[in-house]
Amino acid sequence: MDEWTNNPMNGVTVVLALLVIVLFIRVSIVSRRMKKLRKQYVEVMGNTGITNLEDVIIDLKQSITAQELQSEKLQKQLEQVRNLQQQEKGRVGVLRYNAFSDQGSDLSFSIAVVNASQDGVVISGLHSRDNTYVYAKPINKGESNYTLTPEERKAIAEAK
Repeated sequence: MDEWTNNPMNGVTVVLALLVIVLFIRVSIVSRRMKKLRKQYVEVMGNTGITNLEDVIIDLKQSITAQELQSEKLQKQLEQVRNLQQQEKGRVGVLRYNAFSDQGSDLSFSIAVVNASQDGVVISGLHSRDNTYVYAKPINKGESNYTLTPEERKAIAEAK
């Protein structure tokens, strides 16, 4: 055993062997980290076929800008549709009643067709034994230049 400790090359060999083992462990750790980074890189780059990260970032920025412009355009269109929807005369109120209490039944009617601002028209039909008279009155903000009957006002109120 003295021979092994007396020869200086044996000590150098042991130190070099330990250094090789430490370097091997270090290389395996770096290799695992590199594999993990490569996997993340492939996830970010995807199948774009582009190997330059700068090109990918520029393409993404251009895509985001295009999407923002499209979003603004859609917001403007949505606002226009909302404004048009408020002006549409789609709210309807119908009231049937007996105009002449001494005869008939609920054959007279008032129909109000208005928008959200209460602009539109009210149509009334007065039914008697011999005739039916139909009247139309324009409505502006829930009122008319012509006198509104209580039934017409109820029809307008139902149309809200």
